[in-house]
Amino acid sequence: MRIGSTAAVAALVCSLAMQAQQPATTQQNSSPDHQQAAPHGKVLFSRSEDDTQQNVANAEDAKASENPVKDAQRDAVTFTEYNLDVHLSPRDHTIAVRARLEVRNDSSEPMALLPVQISSSLNFEGISAAGKRLNFERHAINSDVDHTGQLHEAEVTLPEPLAPGAKTQLEVVYSGRIDQDGRRLLQMGTPDEIAGRSDWDRISEDFTGVRGFGNVVWYPVSSVPAILGDGAKVFNEIGAQKLREQGASFSVRLTVEYLGEPPAAAFLDGRQVAMEKPTLTPGTDYPGVISCSLPAGEMGFEAPSLFLVSGAPITGGGEVHDIQIYAREADRTNAQGLLTAATMVRPLVQQWLGKKNDAVLSILDLPEAEDASYQEGNLLLTGVTADAPEKMTSMVASALSHAYFQSRRAWLREGVATYMGTLWTEQSHDRNTALERLEAQRSSLAFAEPGTPGAGPGQDLIHASDAVYYQTKAAYVFWMLRDLAGEKELAAALTAYRAEDDTTQEYFEHLVEKSSGKDLKWFFDNWVYRDRGLPDLSIAGVYLSPGGRVGETFVAVDIANDGFAEAEVPVTVHTRENSLTERVRLPGKTRTVHRMLIQGQPDEVIVNDGAVPEIAATVHRRTIINQ
Repeated sequence: MRIGSTAAVAALVCSLAMQAQQPATTQQNSSPDHQQAAPHGKVLFSRSEDDTQQNVANAEDAKASENPVKDAQRDAVTFTEYNLDVHLSPRDHTIAVRARLEVRNDSSEPMALLPVQISSSLNFEGISAAGKRLNFERHAINSDVDHTGQLHEAEVTLPEPLAPGAKTQLEVVYSGRIDQDGRRLLQMGTPDEIAGRSDWDRISEDFTGVRGFGNVVWYPVSSVPAILGDGAKVFNEIGAQKLREQGASFSVRLTVEYLGEPPAAAFLDGRQVAMEKPTLTPGTDYPGVISCSLPAGEMGFEAPSLFLVSGAPITGGGEVHDIQIYAREADRTNAQGLLTAATMVRPLVQQWLGKKNDAVLSILDLPEAEDASYQEGNLLLTGVTADAPEKMTSMVASALSHAYFQSRRAWLREGVATYMGTLWTEQSHDRNTALERLEAQRSSLAFAEPGTPGAGPGQDLIHASDAVYYQTKAAYVFWMLRDLAGEKELAAALTAYRAEDDTTQEYFEHLVEKSSGKDLKWFFDNWVYRDRGLPDLSIAGVYLSPGGRVGETFVAVDIANDGFAEAEVPVTVHTRENSLTERVRLPGKTRTVHRMLIQGQPDEVIVNDGAVPEIAATVHRRTIINQ
């Protein structure tokens, strides 16, 4: 099970009413002669042009709330390169950053004003291009993609308008404190304790960890303001931002001030980086200084994060070293439970994904046991508790799958991990229990899917940015492929998968077709490459007639698919003594009569067993009476 920050926040939003955000202010303007101009001294409320409500004190404030930056401009800015020089002082809770950026204009119009955003807990100190300071005006805008509920937005005046498709380089300097802050949830009426469990990000001596966009905007972005409670706007914006910048180049030079023992390693953008030798050891009046570097690489789909760890990790014994746990001193004895859980699920993971010598899952202990777990690639943050291993196996199966199966495609990476978690549920319980776990998420998927292809936004899996697609729907895709291609054949395709070879959208389809010997183009067209919604099956009628031999019965099952997606489902006929299952393929908007010959008198017909998600019910039963 993957429990991310967006999932935790979404659960809270469903049960809380939205409350108004606080007014925002314009705070500074940078001048080209390196002198900071005095504040304008007027209150501005800056917000998305799409918001329908405005929280201002009076008419004068409302008039002053005009913001020259429009949502279309924010949406047109894509950061294609991040080179960050980051300085942390955990004892002061502060971060200072010099960010060298490459920015592209993805609109069809020249751009004279360039919006750049950071968390409202951070302050812009200067923005320049080609060594020349640029004018900018800063606004605070209400947006719940940051844990404070606001962003600081700099409206940067470019020396020359940026042409459509053109790129420019910027240098942005900013700094500030990052404390634990749950204002975005508190403003909705969330109890303090619950808000803190979700928004646990902070820089401190006890724990330094900040997730990226959607939690703490600690690096520059450009996004459309979104408020929790306004439908799924926040989560859609988080997904869109990740999708837009997943191909950006990302590198970090990190310097940390420390007292006592230095941090042993850092996790930057989900990747572990070892610390260099300290350049300065701490004294009585000054801290020590230690650094590390993350070389340039593709940012990937997850929002970049930053975590520090101390001490040596706890690893399992034996020849397998695919898990390391950085536990707090008080929790180190609890780590054995996670190691035992990994031992339990490892055979299943390796059966499906192959044995990988370089697979390593890193687990970081959260400050409080109740804090919401979070996964980014092969990095899992969770409370290292004294729970029984059996209670952690499903989570560990999913997390370990991230270490064994790497892909830049979210639907493959996250879909496989979710699928493996349900497979463990099946192995430790039964198939019905595993499908019930998926069924718990199906209604959210059905709600997100358009009723008619093209009539709603929808998302094909190749370009999906919403977790309900790249996790839930993708997991269903693997359940269906297991039935279509065969268990061993699908496992062979997953084992053969190589991320570096996945350069076309058909790559994984061809792997499954090669291992199974089946043409699955129709399936991938309906469920991966396009979003045709979900099927909508029903049993229109069941008709019996005598078979050719004594005791045999012909069963004709009239099945309708009123949805647009084509699907292949199991059709099962039960008698008192036995049962017979055959698979039937139903294109969208069709109706078919499937005939089966069975020994005995039929008493029940079942269409679909829950492995194929539908708009409404996913198991259809018809009891045969008056025989």
